[in-house]
Amino acid sequence: MTRIAPPQSFNNRIFLALVHYPVYNKEGDTIASALTTIDIHDFSRIARTYQLGGVWIVTPLKSQKDLLGRMVDHWTRGFGATYNPNRKDALEVLDVADTVDEMTGKIHHATGKDVKSVATSARSFPHSIPIPILSETINQSPDTFVLLFGTGWGLSETLIEKCEWVLTPIRPYGYNHLSVRSAAAIICDRLIGEE
Repeated sequence: MTRIAPPQSFNNRIFLALVHYPVYNKEGDTIASALTTIDIHDFSRIARTYQLGGVWIVTPLKSQKDLLGRMVDHWTRGFGATYNPNRKDALEVLDVADTVDEMTGKIHHATGKDVKSVATSARSFPHSIPIPILSETINQSPDTFVLLFGTGWGLSETLIEKCEWVLTPIRPYGYNHLSVRSAAAIICDRLIGEE
């Protein structure tokens, strides 16, 4: 669906993943959640604004991938491409995978670099790391990094356990129910900061 920029700088060695499976529903069951077009647009705009390597949508559901394909076609090749060229530019950093493992394999193949996964969560975990530590880690590493953002009620713990790191929540106390696109923007800004 898109191109992946070869890693050259701090920023474009970072990818975002909007994960729709495996995530939890309100009852704590593992599910595949539905795509939300505003999240897809906003994740793409975040990636373009911060000059990241790209955005991945992770869903095994054919109906959701078909919906994503129609939306992206409208804004990149259809009427939307001329109506709103900025949105076209943003959505050109987007790709899709059935699973997180498939996504990391494709990033590795395209970049030739090892891929390190970083889970994000509104929940606290004993081994969570703060954003400045992640920033320092990325600076000192030649690898690519993918930040996993869960939809629904968050990433499943089985997926989180497979990641190299888990970020400390943005607000590790009290009310902590930001939209996933807001959380992604805050984390990217704190991670990359001023140039």
